Amino acid sequence: MPIKKQYLKSKPQVKVTFEIEKKDAQDAQSIVLLSEHNNWTPIELKKFKNGKFKVSENISMEDRDGFQFIYKATAEDGNEFTLLPEGADNYVDNGISDGGKNAVLVIKQ
Repeated sequence: MPIKKQYLKSKPQVKVTFEIEKKDAQDAQSIVLLSEHNNWTPIELKKFKNGKFKVSENISMEDRDGFQFIYKATAEDGNEFTLLPEGADNYVDNGISDGGKNAVLVIKQ
């Protein structure tokens, strides 16, 4: 589940590309990004013909050093499940009693 960061020269932003390979998507029909950078509002990842999911977001670095995020996937039968991304900078307890984790991405250079 690659995560790519591209720092913009013209503004204090980083373009972050979130990508989930078909093998990591666990047969999901749809996947959304839930992230602290936009108050946990779902952002749908585009599903490609090859089964990969991907979305890019420009994220301001002015008011944060990093943010927590997670992927929420929906299976064909409508059941939802969480995907914890590999390649994050850190992982923290999600604060829910299920023992789950959130991924953390550091964006300050």
